[in-house]
Amino acid sequence: MSPEMNDLAAFVSVARAGGFRDAARVAGVSASSLSIAVRRLEAKLGLRLLNRTTRSVAPTEAGQRLLERLAPLFSEMEAALDVLNGFRERPVGTLRLNVPSSAARIILPAVLAPFHKAYPEIRVEVVVEDGFVDVLEIGCDAGIRYDERLEQDMIALPIGPRVQRFATAAAPAYLDLRGRPTHPRELLEHACLRGQFSGGAMAVWQFERDGEVVRLDPPGPLVVRPGAAVDLTISMALAGAGVVHIFEGMLRPHLDSGALEPILEPWWPAFSGPFLYYPGRRHLPAPLRAFVEFLRDQAEADVS
Repeated sequence: MSPEMNDLAAFVSVARAGGFRDAARVAGVSASSLSIAVRRLEAKLGLRLLNRTTRSVAPTEAGQRLLERLAPLFSEMEAALDVLNGFRERPVGTLRLNVPSSAARIILPAVLAPFHKAYPEIRVEVVVEDGFVDVLEIGCDAGIRYDERLEQDMIALPIGPRVQRFATAAAPAYLDLRGRPTHPRELLEHACLRGQFSGGAMAVWQFERDGEVVRLDPPGPLVVRPGAAVDLTISMALAGAGVVHIFEGMLRPHLDSGALEPILEPWWPAFSGPFLYYPGRRHLPAPLRAFVEFLRDQAEADVS
């Protein structure tokens, strides 16, 4: 007896997502049901398709071969069903976005609220991932990244503010006690609340003014990986534990309220804003096509 289509679909979704929980979140089903489906498929085929550990799930050699053959077929099936959206007044379906934590905090709130108002039938699923991933491989339709991390074969569309800055700040009480730096190198004498990339490298603090660039690897009492832990860094700064150097958009409410005081503002480095990136294929899923058109309309409205 040939394997059930649902079991094959379960295998593809888990292999793409790299785990049962992530796949379940994307598919809107329980992780246990996916696990049962994959085990049933493996039993029917007489082969192990996924290597499972407590931390990750990855295809075996046989599973990888099967995934390579099945993934295009399921993509074609999804595209075929998506054609039906052309018969509706408004597109329906799910838009899956892979974004860094900074975009989830700064960019998406201002974009998704009006998009949802314009397209209430489209469900948006956001996967926050600060490490660089293949958006298609994990089952997402598009991602948000900065230009230095875009893949060459992707279409990139500006999203959000076109210029952003890194801001440096600390609580007024901390600065009253430790002093207010007038040059970035003076931060080497301060308690700096640091960030670390997912790969383990420390994020260098960079400053620019009048052609002078200063890069620092300052000491500090706290180091966090990206993601939700960024909120811990800001909370520590608010509590007077040290200096924070992060996206201005994340600090702006606290700067405006006076809870944090800007430091070295003439030195804050500016950089280009992020892009929505997606594969340059002829047929885009209707939810993604609607999102792209919405962003383009927004950009035209901002210019006019």
